[in-house]
Amino acid sequence: MAGRLEGKVAFITGAARGQGRSHAVRLAEEGADIIAIDICQQMDSVPYQMATPEDLAQTVKEVEALDRRIVATQADVRNAAALKKAVEKGVAQLGHLDIVVANAGIFSFGLIEDIDTQKWDEMIAVNLTGVWNTVQASIPALRANGSGSIIITSSTAGLWALPTIGHYVVSKHGTVGIMRSAAVELAKDNIRANSVHPTNVDTHMIHNQGTYNLFAPDLPEEQRTKEILRPRFEALNSLPVPWVDARDISNAVLWLASDEARYVTGLEVRVDAGSMLKH
Repeated sequence: MAGRLEGKVAFITGAARGQGRSHAVRLAEEGADIIAIDICQQMDSVPYQMATPEDLAQTVKEVEALDRRIVATQADVRNAAALKKAVEKGVAQLGHLDIVVANAGIFSFGLIEDIDTQKWDEMIAVNLTGVWNTVQASIPALRANGSGSIIITSSTAGLWALPTIGHYVVSKHGTVGIMRSAAVELAKDNIRANSVHPTNVDTHMIHNQGTYNLFAPDLPEEQRTKEILRPRFEALNSLPVPWVDARDISNAVLWLASDEARYVTGLEVRVDAGSMLKH
């Protein structure tokens, strides 16, 4: 039985681990070949360990284990020329481009008055300009294909504000603007654009000591652990879960990428365990 994305090609940024790897594997399970990129190096303002070349190699291994093709490149979404080159390389090998998943993003925290220039600049450059670059680099190939689906990873923070992450909130609100603009401009080319808005996802981005410190400044450091802090994460959601799995987001991405959503464009899809119902 053919998969829901049989014969399609997806370009995914931030694909070395976390949500990006999950998206690559889930779309490959449904028949897609993958163009994958990740920076695979540390950034100074990011308070957790970022992905490595070995992580990207693992994504390649998992996609190939599904008997799908993958073209993986170490590239930085802040570099528009590198993205254009990665898309062209992938299309040259895989034939065309149908799906774009602008997923790469970083997380850090601080009060507005305390966030330094470097932290602001890197957040906006990756989470906002990086999405812009990804979409821009992909449009020629999508247009040549005659149709396409662009899916942008935003956040619940792209729809409302949270304290101590103002720069992140700004970046994720901005991605909604990119999505809506792309949906309007590209509709005539039969190219759709939508965004996904997760609550906390069970990945390295939340499971690190920096985030735990943010959630529990009142506790001794030795008590700032995943299990002890589980109730605090759960309190953010309406459903009785502390976080969702990356695959839950991948299933939303899959639907938006598939022909099942062929007339869905300009939509903010919340996979938030009801967190926004509490605000």
